[in-house]
Amino acid sequence: MEKEITIYDIAKDLGLSPTTVSRALNNHPAVKEKTRKKIYDAAVEMGYQSNVFASNLRSKKTHNIGVIVPRLNSSFQSSVIAGMEKAVNEAGYNLIISQSLESYDKEKANVLAMFNSRVDGLLVSLASNTPNIDHFTPFIKKRIPVLFFDRIIENDQYTGIVIDNIQAGYKATTHLIEQGCKRIAHVIGYTKINVYADRLKGYKYALMDKDMPLDETLILHSDLNEESGKDIVEKLLKMKPMPDGLFVSNDACAASCLQQLKLKGISVPQDIAIVGFNNDVISRLVEPNITTINYPAYEVGEVAMKNLINHLKGDSDRVLQSTNKITLRSELIIRGSSLRK
Repeated sequence: MEKEITIYDIAKDLGLSPTTVSRALNNHPAVKEKTRKKIYDAAVEMGYQSNVFASNLRSKKTHNIGVIVPRLNSSFQSSVIAGMEKAVNEAGYNLIISQSLESYDKEKANVLAMFNSRVDGLLVSLASNTPNIDHFTPFIKKRIPVLFFDRIIENDQYTGIVIDNIQAGYKATTHLIEQGCKRIAHVIGYTKINVYADRLKGYKYALMDKDMPLDETLILHSDLNEESGKDIVEKLLKMKPMPDGLFVSNDACAASCLQQLKLKGISVPQDIAIVGFNNDVISRLVEPNITTINYPAYEVGEVAMKNLINHLKGDSDRVLQSTNKITLRSELIIRGSSLRK
């Protein structure tokens, strides 16, 4: 087995002290630039690898930040991670990314793995069936900051980054009412998740404000994936009368519903107007383009990461303890799928 090259080997080869070599490799200002370059070149030529693990044990910092999302194959989560990458690169940290696959057990395993990997901080969007956040207790005990985004649980010990989902649901439903819709179906995910529960509240508040009756049979629960559209449309067609408005909690599912409705000879928006959520790329690729709520995913990722890094660097005194929720703005983007007037 080939011998591991150490700073002592480099020092011996160059006729320098191990202390000088160590300082040069750590960019210490006491080492002259000419000497530092000489040491770097020798280290590369000899195949020296820095012992990051040992260094991390001494400093008690890994400069790694963990991220756990429900699914990586999500346009929304991809944009969030892109925002995080921008902030983390600027600050000199690294990301360790994992997915829970919408499983509480997988999420718990990921949290434990992140803890054992000694990440400096953790950013999490919860799985759909997560009943509590007890599995994050080891982080709190070790004073390792945890910040939730999008899917959060209200808790005084954690900060969450969200949009006002109640207001967003209210805007989407009100828009459909203003377009003349009388029977509006709402497709939501698991209502234990804050985002879907709050959008449902917004839907109900809009009906109430417009003196429209609430029909519980118009509230449809779904996995909200692309495959769900066929099942949703079959349910809509069985309703008598069929709804003339449809508010879906994400754009991928809304686009799938739109395509299935067109296959059944249903005209959008004349027969049924559609509003989606997130402003994903797919909302602009189908015809007609889908009216949607713009959820600033990239900004969510960037703001979440900057808050966490500021906390780690001590630039914002106890920000993650003193601020329990950071709410970003969203907006309704009106397109052809809902315009009837």
